[in-house]
Amino acid sequence: MTTTEAPPSRRAKQSAVERLVLEIRALIDNEVLRVGDTLPSERELCERFSTSRNTVREAMRMLKAYGLVDVRPKVGATIIDNRMARALDLFSFNTIEISRKTFADIQGFRTLIEVNSVEAMFDKLNDEHLEVMAKANEAMRAADTIGAASESDFAFHLGLMQILDNAALLEIYRIMKPVIIRIMEKGKSRHDFRTSTYSQHADIISALRQRNRISYQYALQFHLNFGYDTFR
Repeated sequence: MTTTEAPPSRRAKQSAVERLVLEIRALIDNEVLRVGDTLPSERELCERFSTSRNTVREAMRMLKAYGLVDVRPKVGATIIDNRMARALDLFSFNTIEISRKTFADIQGFRTLIEVNSVEAMFDKLNDEHLEVMAKANEAMRAADTIGAASESDFAFHLGLMQILDNAALLEIYRIMKPVIIRIMEKGKSRHDFRTSTYSQHADIISALRQRNRISYQYALQFHLNFGYDTFR
């Protein structure tokens, strides 16, 4: 079996673009440029980095795709920060197949965050957290559509994440929302969320209220594993 490789000129061009992207990133860091600042012009970048206009333009396209710059005619490249939006896009495609493997991967990731962070969670837990989760659970039971119920279900788990008081984890959880919501919707189409999901949430709240680590981990792990048969 033979492997087809790109022509040397194409590999060199791609390598030059990648190098320039790194050099522009270093330029931003070294000159302490901030969101809203303008990068040097295309001509200036060509001269500074001894490269061609085509290479500069390709590098700008790449930086734009990363959500780091906005390129406009007669204005040039302005530094922005849409990296989180680009990450959100990765989880926003309606064509993502929620298979059993996807379900297992997502729930496994949630186990690492929601179940295994029990020590930090119990250290920071207060009555306001419990109230937020209880209200979300009641809203889920009162929902008249699967979509509305799934939004409240997500709000319940987001409330759980808020206990940790960790902005990075909250952002990760919000990024994953489209996929988590679809998992929740598919599960609710097969099970009565007004009884099964509601009671599982209630068990989690009860374990939190009692500060019972073993009960909490058992209740939450059971809840996350619930519905494997839905994703065969």
